[in-house]
Amino acid sequence: MNRIKVCVVVASRANYGRVKYLLKALKEKDEIELQIIVGASLMLERFGKAVNVIKEDGFEPNKAIYYTVEGETLLTQAKSTGMGVIELSTALDELKPDFVVSVADRFETMATAIASTYLNIPLIHLQGGEVSGNIDDRVRHAITKLADFHFVATEKSKERVIKMGELESSVFNYGCPAMDVIANSDTTISNYIMRKYGGVGADIDWTRPYILMIQHPVTTSYGSGFHQVNETLKALLEFKNIQKVVLWPNADAGGEDVAKGIRVFREKNRDENFHFYKNFSAEDFIRVLNNAVCAVGNSSSFLREGEFLGVPSVALGDRQNQREHGENIVFSGHDCDEIQMKISSQIKHGKYLQGTIFGGGDAGYKIANEIPKLTPLLLKPMTY
Repeated sequence: MNRIKVCVVVASRANYGRVKYLLKALKEKDEIELQIIVGASLMLERFGKAVNVIKEDGFEPNKAIYYTVEGETLLTQAKSTGMGVIELSTALDELKPDFVVSVADRFETMATAIASTYLNIPLIHLQGGEVSGNIDDRVRHAITKLADFHFVATEKSKERVIKMGELESSVFNYGCPAMDVIANSDTTISNYIMRKYGGVGADIDWTRPYILMIQHPVTTSYGSGFHQVNETLKALLEFKNIQKVVLWPNADAGGEDVAKGIRVFREKNRDENFHFYKNFSAEDFIRVLNNAVCAVGNSSSFLREGEFLGVPSVALGDRQNQREHGENIVFSGHDCDEIQMKISSQIKHGKYLQGTIFGGGDAGYKIANEIPKLTPLLLKPMTY
């Protein structure tokens, strides 16, 4: 039997959580040969070197590529994209997959899309058709036009992709595979479970209330990250009796500004009850998110996994302000007093009802079953 070679490119800690259960489902199918390429920030120690988590989960990457240009500026982000095209082209040419799978809307995803397209390898895109409110929209929609097949996460996303001229038979809505992690996880938390994570800051008692903060840079407001993250941290300072868990920002342009803001704050407030972490496994991140009394920042996980779990969340700025969301989300600007007020309100509200906008937790299995049925067309039809 000729097995179908499916190559999944994973290039950030967040995207691994999105595809973990798709990888598991692909690995279990006899008719599929799973290939994995890891790279970019996934390889770097200062972002938690999440490639180690992938290996611990039983996946052995076929290729490991370094293509993140240091600096986290607009220039280095553009150069990283170009470096990614070069390195991924070589890797894909050597592996010669029948399909390439890429996720979402980051610059690494753009590099994957360009490389696979120019190598005439059919591209499968996950999480297309979404609208978030920043430069990611341009990247995401550009990838949609390069992709051959689209596994979207919501019905509205499916409608948008079809309106963009994509063949309706190439668009599938099975939900987001990130929900699969939740559906297959124990979401309880304890000090014993979390003791393997180091981090720095005050001791955390995971059995007591805590606020989770994840704040990434926003490319379209490049240069404002230092001020924006300081407003958030100042707001959190007001919650003296609640622990704060802060996760390090991603590698997008402006990331160093956000990281510097966190470092400066940390040095000036060593006696406050903050603890700072680089990374969690996909399952342990779900534990941390699920048990937070409130999540604050601009991570899409608050709107996606947070909606599925009903976690009270405050989404800051415009990084996610156009994205579909459930009742668990309230939005705030980057003003300390407003952020503090919104957090207080969400803590007072408590847990929301579980939502299923982004699927029910079986997307990976359904996508893996669909891939062997796909018939690529070298000349992709446009329906508009």
